Amino acid sequence: MISKKIIQTFKAPEAIGPYSQAIVYGDTLFCSGQIGLDPTTGKMVVGGLEAQVNQVMQNLEAILQEAGIGFDHVLKCSLFLDDMAHFQKVNEIYSTFFVTNKPARETMAVKSLPKGAMIEISCIAHM
Repeated sequence: MISKKIIQTFKAPEAIGPYSQAIVYGDTLFCSGQIGLDPTTGKMVVGGLEAQVNQVMQNLEAILQEAGIGFDHVLKCSLFLDDMAHFQKVNEIYSTFFVTNKPARETMAVKSLPKGAMIEISCIAHM
């Protein structure tokens, strides 16, 4: 029987709702969407889109590390943008975290995101 394991780290923001930062089921990690919250303050980082994208990626990295893996294990990312005009800048920053082993991905524009975030990213990875 496959067991489910909750992944929780203080190096990424606490969940702002009834969900876990990530779940491992079998050899797959399902990481909840991360926004640009500073894990120490629980507030959105200052500095606009670039700061938020970098913080999102740092939050994802902290969760992956807590699970004992890194970005090279990520299979798929889902990106949610509050404005598709951010697409190019997000790609520039995102690509610095996925230099090799680029995951599958989709990017969607949404009306709004939690706490006024400009971007949210979730991912699925193998253990």
